[in-house]
Amino acid sequence: MTVLTTHPKFLAGTWRLDPAHSELAFQVRHLAISKVRGTFETFDVTVVTSEDPADTKITATVDVASVNTKQEARDNHLRSSDFFKVDEHPTILFEATGHDIVFDGDDFTINGHLTLRGVTKPVTLKGEFGGVITDDYGRTKAGVTASTKINRQDYGVSWNAALEAGGFTLGDDVTITIDLQVDLEK
Repeated sequence: MTVLTTHPKFLAGTWRLDPAHSELAFQVRHLAISKVRGTFETFDVTVVTSEDPADTKITATVDVASVNTKQEARDNHLRSSDFFKVDEHPTILFEATGHDIVFDGDDFTINGHLTLRGVTKPVTLKGEFGGVITDDYGRTKAGVTASTKINRQDYGVSWNAALEAGGFTLGDDVTITIDLQVDLEK
């Protein structure tokens, strides 16, 4: 059983994504010597907090077709059935509840569920709470950074190619990094 603890700046309400100040990125080992990095340009996050922190709900959806590795041919390959199967599975979904969130000072852990290509698996995000502030326009904002590592094979993403020198084109571990700013609805 997870014990929920909250941050001292916990505020109840509905928090919506500020896309201009947020990024969802990933990286995977490439050719066994470097990493390929990319982002998803279109995603949404809603955090609903209530007076009882255990009732908190986090929902994030990602438009998979918005993948961007700065190389059009690779992005198109990632959208294909070899990887994301965008035509069958156009979104990635992450969900968690307050029972899955634990704070230790500004550090936190969120145990949620990630659905990719129709496969749902538990995933743990570890991150840092940046704080809550009211900006010059009177909007209450919160910021967090978090990351997790998943094995792409667990989600049916198994395409690879053997290298002449040995090994494979891609590693199995994918690191996902989130830099998130949300606004409290009034």
